[in-house]
Amino acid sequence: MDDNAMPDSHDQNFKNLILDYPRQALELFAPDEAAHLGEEVTFTPIREEQLKDRLSDRFLELDIPLLLEWPDGHREALLFVVEHHTDPSSFSVHKLARYSLSLAELFHTDRVVPVVIFLKRPRKVPDRIVLGNEFFSYLQFRYIRCVLPELPGEHHMESPNLVARLNLPNMRWPPELKLAIYASAVRGLESLEGNPDKQAKYLGFIDIYARIDNNERMLFEQIYQKEAATMTGFVERYEAIGKEKGLQEGLEQGMEKGLEKGLEQGQREARLATALNLVRKTPMDDATIADLTGLSEAEIQALREEDAKRY
Repeated sequence: MDDNAMPDSHDQNFKNLILDYPRQALELFAPDEAAHLGEEVTFTPIREEQLKDRLSDRFLELDIPLLLEWPDGHREALLFVVEHHTDPSSFSVHKLARYSLSLAELFHTDRVVPVVIFLKRPRKVPDRIVLGNEFFSYLQFRYIRCVLPELPGEHHMESPNLVARLNLPNMRWPPELKLAIYASAVRGLESLEGNPDKQAKYLGFIDIYARIDNNERMLFEQIYQKEAATMTGFVERYEAIGKEKGLQEGLEQGMEKGLEKGLEQGQREARLATALNLVRKTPMDDATIADLTGLSEAEIQALREEDAKRY
């Protein structure tokens, strides 16, 4: 996949990841800070709409502000500003500093921790700014930088941190470990996330960044049969939930028309519901979704177009 083709998609991928798993995200992206949080801390995403109304027009769309609080009040609330960059050249430390200062002013606090995640190695990107002259420094600003391709993937292959496992393809590893890295990410998703919706959602995340071609996928299915079966199981379980719901609706609607017709309608509605969810929540193409649901590619394309019109 071309990294420059859909930058918004990459940004949304990481935004969803951080909002779904805030603690584990901070444990990977800002480990020194996460080590001091404790178990009782709560995480609250700050709504962007509110911030846009109250902060300056220099608001950064991709910032993910998180409010951390301790219910017993033994520590003051802490703000994390997490920003993801697919293309390091788009990053501006000055903009991040402005935004961090705006947040500090808005929430009447100096407890703000800026974190930047780079999907590529940043070159000539400063890790701090210092304002002043040759005699004095009047303002210093620095941020935590996590460069994913500099993290050793081999160190995280058995990690209990789901965010780390999902990001294994984005880390540094020798070419001969590509399929092993992919398999470890899939195993992590299976063992660390039990929600079928999120399993299907983040299976797509793994696929996007692993960039497995058809030949590699065939080899993967031969070598890692259990993990390949797990991937199929994610989609099948997700589909089964849709079938159960659709079948029940079909049965209720079909009572007057006969059980057989109700079953048929319920199964079709289940397939359509499953296909729509896969269209919305995964990067799978029409052919793959059609193969998984038993619908035609034309029906999947029609679903995709109809859904796009709604939004």
